[in-house]
Amino acid sequence: MGRIKARITGSVKSFVEEHRPRTKVKRSAEDIFAGIESPRDEEGNEIMIQVRNLSKIFGRHPEEALALLEEGKTKEEVQNMTSNNVGLYDVSFDVRKGEIFVLMGLSGSGKSTLERCMNRLIEPTSGQVLIDGLDFTSLNEEDLRIARREKMSMVFQNFGLLPHRDVKNNVAYGLEMQGVPESKRLEKAAATIELVGLAGYENSMPSDLSGGMKQRVGLARALATNPDILFMDEAFSALDPLIRNDMQDELIKIQSELDKTVIFVTHDLNEALKLGDRIALMKDGRIVQVGTAEDILQDPADEYVGRFVREVDRTKILTASLFMRKPKSVLYVTQGPRTALRIMDDYDRNDMLVIDRRNHLVGMVESDDILKAVQSGDKDLSKIVMDIPSVGPDTPMSEVIQIMVTTDFPIPVIDGDGVLLGMVSPSVAAETLNIGGGE
Repeated sequence: MGRIKARITGSVKSFVEEHRPRTKVKRSAEDIFAGIESPRDEEGNEIMIQVRNLSKIFGRHPEEALALLEEGKTKEEVQNMTSNNVGLYDVSFDVRKGEIFVLMGLSGSGKSTLERCMNRLIEPTSGQVLIDGLDFTSLNEEDLRIARREKMSMVFQNFGLLPHRDVKNNVAYGLEMQGVPESKRLEKAAATIELVGLAGYENSMPSDLSGGMKQRVGLARALATNPDILFMDEAFSALDPLIRNDMQDELIKIQSELDKTVIFVTHDLNEALKLGDRIALMKDGRIVQVGTAEDILQDPADEYVGRFVREVDRTKILTASLFMRKPKSVLYVTQGPRTALRIMDDYDRNDMLVIDRRNHLVGMVESDDILKAVQSGDKDLSKIVMDIPSVGPDTPMSEVIQIMVTTDFPIPVIDGDGVLLGMVSPSVAAETLNIGGGE
């Protein structure tokens, strides 16, 4: 009897142990991405997002539409023949870690669809999206939810604030969804609110804020979770021009501090050129050209891109680095006036830049002043060097041109340490600004 009882007791214990509710181990994005090596491009830059042959067909029989597209049919032809709408077709590109990558195009070009396929708010019909080396399109629903919650955030055009929550609790909402304790999430929210320039408005309600302030709250909420990737869909389009410009400047400033990977969708070319480290210009669900602002302005891929860039004020976008040229000759401050006069005579110049032995810009001298120094027997060139205005390589040409108006010599370009990189002459600037700008 005792043996039977022992067997029954043991069986019951085994059954209970086997069917006891297990404590669920919380899975994180770090677990999902564990062991995945971040890819790099040929220049050694880390790649955050890889899009490979991505297509999205809206309709009942997407395979028919894809087959027609492969035959060379256009978006309109496919829609007429199958009633399917081509959202994207065969899109491929890489996004480097820490860059602002702009998706730009007219309404219906596919830019918002592409962004939503990248974070799988819309499921692609075919192709792959790899995030930090991991095939994001293969994740199950639970892992997808975790990865999106911890690795990425999104800023929408319509702000999307919770009207019953004050600013600090709107900003802390994503952290609350992650299970962060209240004290820590409010502390993080306060720091992020200060980052976007809203310190002092922590207790305000959304109804008390202007449009620009609401968008700052939306941006703060997206940044509070410290995402690797920030998706922004027409985020500033609803703002008036002055506030929109302020928000663009704010994003650039914040990006310089946080170095996030930003996917920014816009239909405004000026906004794209101002914000984008690189720009993907789209048409009919395909990418027409990918490049920097200067690539697109200087060398449009086709007539479609050319029409976009013709009306752009190029002087506000293009920078001194594009126009600068290395001077054929410079003077060293250690050289005497007689040597300087001979060098200037050899190059048939009336003025010349002066540098020190470490290539730091000292200033400029003119031939008349050098001749007077020679005649007076002065051997120190530094006494007649005059200060001249200079610019950095990232200075917009609009600012360089303003300086040119008040001078009659080339403008030197220097780096942050004062090292001479080149100079911008009026003739080179005028010639280069005209490229791609005509009909």
